[in-house]
Amino acid sequence: ARKSAENEINKLAFYDPLTHLPNRRLLLDRLKQALASSARNENEGALLFIDLDNFKMLNDTRGHDIGDLLLQQVAERLDACIREGDTVARLGGDEFVVMLEGLSKNRKEAAAQATIVGEKIIRVLNQPYPLNSVEHQGTSSIGITLFDDLEGSENPVDGLLKQADLAMYQAKAGGRNTLRFFNPEMQTVVTARAALESALREAVL
Repeated sequence: ARKSAENEINKLAFYDPLTHLPNRRLLLDRLKQALASSARNENEGALLFIDLDNFKMLNDTRGHDIGDLLLQQVAERLDACIREGDTVARLGGDEFVVMLEGLSKNRKEAAAQATIVGEKIIRVLNQPYPLNSVEHQGTSSIGITLFDDLEGSENPVDGLLKQADLAMYQAKAGGRNTLRFFNPEMQTVVTARAALESALREAVL
C-alpha cells in the first residue's frame, strides 16, 4: 500500500493527469540532463514547442470535455512521432514540447533532423480527430531551437524554452500550420532545402 501511494504521489508530481505525459517539472529535469549529456558527447539536441491552432475556439464552442478529448488524442499522436529516448511533455493548456536528443554533431544536419520530426508532427496533427459525435480538423504551429543556440546562458533550460516559444509565435505569425526556427541561420537552411525539394519535384514533372 505504501509503495502504491508513493507511485501515485510520483505521478501527481511529475505527470500531467489528463494526458499522462511528463509535466513541466519533469521536462525541465530531463532537459537539464539532456543538455549535460549533449555537452559531453558533442551531439546536438532540439526543443520543439507545439501549440494547437484555434484551440480556444473549440473549447468555447464545443465545451471543455471535447477539448480534453482532443488534448488526449494529440498526446497519443505526438508520442507515436518520436523515437525511444526522446520526450513529449505537456506544459499546460494546448502547449506541448518535444525534446530530441542525440542529433547530429553538425548543426545543419541536426536542424534538418529536427525539421523532419516537426514536419511529421504537423502532418499527423492535421489528420481529423473523432471527438465523440464531432469530427474536428485541427492544425498546429511549431517553434524549434537547437541546444547550442543558447551558449553561455546562466539558465539554459528556461532560455531554450523561451526561444522555442518565440519561434512558435513566429510560426503563428507566418500563417499557422507551419514551423519556424529561433535561429535565423537555421531557418534559412530549412527554407533553402524546401525550395530545392520543390524545384526537384517540378523538374521530375
